[in-house]
Amino acid sequence: MSFLSIHLMFLALLFAHVADNLLTQANLESKVHIVYMGERQNDDVELITSSHHDLLSSVLGSREASAESMIYSYRHGFSGFAAKLTERQAQSIADLPGVVHVIPSHFYKVQTTRSWDYLGLSSSSPSNLLHETKLGEDAIIGVIDTGVWPESESFNDKGLGPIPSRWKGFCQKGERFDPAKNCNRKLIGARFFIDGFQAALGEPFNSTKYNEYLSARDPEYEEYLSARDSNGHGTHTASTAGGSFVHNVSVGELAYGTARGGGASCSVDVLSLSLGVNIPLFPEIDKRDLIYYGSFHAVANGITVVCAAGNAGPIAQTVLNVAPWVITVGASTIDRSFPTPIMLGNNRTLMGQSMFFGNDTGFVGLIFKERSVFELPHRCGSLSTNDTWVAGKVVLCFTITDGQRLASTISNVLKAGGLGMIVASNPTRYLFQYAGMPFVFVNYDVATQILNYFRSNKDPKVRLLPSKTYIGKLAPTYVASFSSRGPNSLSPAILKPDIAAPGADILAAHTPVPGAENGYKFASGTSMAAPHVSGIVALLKSIHPDWSPAAIKSALITTAWRKDPYSGEPILAEGDITKIADPFDYGGGLVNPNRARDPGLVYDLRIEDYTHYLCSMGYDETAINHLTQKANSCSRTIISVLDLNLPSITIPNLNNPINLTRTVTNVGAINSEYKAIIRPPPGITVVVKPDYLIFSPKIKKISFTVTVSTRHQVTTKYYFGSLTWTDGVHTVRIPISVRSEFPELVWFTDSDYAGDQDDRRSTSGYVFMLGSGAVSWSSKKQPIVTLSNTKAEFVAATACACQAIWLRKILEELHFKQVGATTIFCDNSSAIKLSKNLVLHGRSKHVDVKYYFLRDLSNDGTIDLKYCKSED
Repeated sequence: MSFLSIHLMFLALLFAHVADNLLTQANLESKVHIVYMGERQNDDVELITSSHHDLLSSVLGSREASAESMIYSYRHGFSGFAAKLTERQAQSIADLPGVVHVIPSHFYKVQTTRSWDYLGLSSSSPSNLLHETKLGEDAIIGVIDTGVWPESESFNDKGLGPIPSRWKGFCQKGERFDPAKNCNRKLIGARFFIDGFQAALGEPFNSTKYNEYLSARDPEYEEYLSARDSNGHGTHTASTAGGSFVHNVSVGELAYGTARGGGASCSVDVLSLSLGVNIPLFPEIDKRDLIYYGSFHAVANGITVVCAAGNAGPIAQTVLNVAPWVITVGASTIDRSFPTPIMLGNNRTLMGQSMFFGNDTGFVGLIFKERSVFELPHRCGSLSTNDTWVAGKVVLCFTITDGQRLASTISNVLKAGGLGMIVASNPTRYLFQYAGMPFVFVNYDVATQILNYFRSNKDPKVRLLPSKTYIGKLAPTYVASFSSRGPNSLSPAILKPDIAAPGADILAAHTPVPGAENGYKFASGTSMAAPHVSGIVALLKSIHPDWSPAAIKSALITTAWRKDPYSGEPILAEGDITKIADPFDYGGGLVNPNRARDPGLVYDLRIEDYTHYLCSMGYDETAINHLTQKANSCSRTIISVLDLNLPSITIPNLNNPINLTRTVTNVGAINSEYKAIIRPPPGITVVVKPDYLIFSPKIKKISFTVTVSTRHQVTTKYYFGSLTWTDGVHTVRIPISVRSEFPELVWFTDSDYAGDQDDRRSTSGYVFMLGSGAVSWSSKKQPIVTLSNTKAEFVAATACACQAIWLRKILEELHFKQVGATTIFCDNSSAIKLSKNLVLHGRSKHVDVKYYFLRDLSNDGTIDLKYCKSED
């Protein structure tokens, strides 16, 4: 049996948590900068490094100063270096020939016994993708994360063959990391990068001193100057992506089974990144997010890049890592649950979810803190070590969050003497590993039943029994509540996330700490989902070495599950209200490895297509040239973002009919015929031409046109549908997401009073906004002399209303029919009142009759005059 070879690389984020404590103390003139010089000009790495020193010396004045300043020389994937520079020095280097740009260094945040079987990759099945690829033999997965715990059984190399001859990396020696002992035929490379962090810190990082400082806050934590993982995050993700088979793994007898990665021996070429920046996102050409730059060049070289979608769900538009050339992965649950019996003193038993193992509590006191009339509700998160009333009892509390932020609450209740907690939360699937006392999640209706029992008994009792592990179709599949959601906030026409994979309560290798004494621990996050897809990509690349990253991405999206693999029920999305999942929750759906190996058709892309996308986004061409390392990246003809050949169609602002193009490549039977099956979003018409595709030895690619039009007459939310090509064997499905948008007419009108010193006439002004753009405007003297400011404003509003009627009719001819009144903002409340009720008095009796029709337009709902302050 062979196993996956994993190349682990650890960047500065290894010490990202250290930065919060130490970097804020450093206020230095010189800071770490990355000098990016684009593609390397030759293959002599020593010559490249020498050229870097030459360039740096020209600014710093000497070779010695260059050697002291330079931290890293980048000479393999691209040309560049990291150095400690002042702002003036950085600017001087940026102005030199051959330098693309200079980027300040910064940090990124990091974002199983059942999950692989759940996805259909059981080691006992002789006919799935896992065995077809000989367990991913000779593939290499690169993981960029917090480090690795090399002693974990998940990284043993029993039964492995020799290290692939194409491997050119190495294992780096460091604190408690001996390459001779800690690297093997499974863990074939491990590096850590600390010099940039130390340069930013201004002094060498002393791990012993830091660990002494940290022990008072977190005695379980210890940092190392090496690739050794103190956090556990990197060990967890790496073992998930490609760990060896480890039998009889469990945590307190929960989730008992075999822990392993997706490939068990996998040039591959996939990078797994469970990290990202926060919202708001930088554009793809912005040098402040180097993930975009690095991933673009990786994909250009045929390396698939898999990224975590982020953990800010279920809020919309929070998805991260949205570049169209990467695979962005959301997190789902699996068909496993941990039901936990809650027995009340009246012998009634209710069920919650927990990871409680060991002995049951027996019947103990149940407590709930009632509030007085003038008090705010007592939420779970407010419990502290001072709440001694919890001592010797199980606490019932309610929370309006999803439970993710209650880790400190567990500790507080335990320190205050509590025996357990029953937490009311929606949803209830975000569980905490047992840490000294039971912590049981229930939904609100179950919690209310427990509360009613508490209130109706003088001496309420409760008994918490250990959790059980349940596997099967009665445990439905959800998109996890924490998984970040679309639509894409940077480029709404690019669907993100792309796919979902197991990321909730995943049991995998971990740094040995309390709660993970056996080296395995549960963890949740899209960080856990991304390595599942990385492992699958490695397997796909093993059997399809000629597939591009885009082809692999297409195969995953077009074959994904939208229904639970076992029950056949629709996959749901957790949130404030649980709903059927849509493409903004899980992209194409839940990853289906076995179907992805034979997708039939793929939507392929070249690196030039991604360049066209950047141009269509309207980005600065010089910045695009820096990223692509090509001169004149943008042609005169700009291709629409909607025509990027993605395995999805997303239209964020449909009003007039839109024609877009897609091209499919046949990777199935040479002679095959496909017909289109269209399931249009509600209120949307979708027409595909041709709707029948015939492939032959001479015809391997076919383009088709999709015409999308709306029957809606007002701006709507997103509606969802699909386009599927089928030959009777394959179903090649892409999601369609459409939002009809009809920009609203908004007018602003104003007038001075008797502003012309010669004839005492006032000046009217208006501006017309369609959406966020000014389309029409005017400023001219009124034809009459008005006798009051109110009359001047009234006349100005009438002129504005005339223009509004004309533009409404023009827009209707252009299929932008305006529904409802057109709003006109005015800063004179008296004029607004006159427009609604023309009462004759001192300020209005001299208004000409020809302006009275403003009242009629207001009364029949054509226009709506509203007040706004002059400064607004």
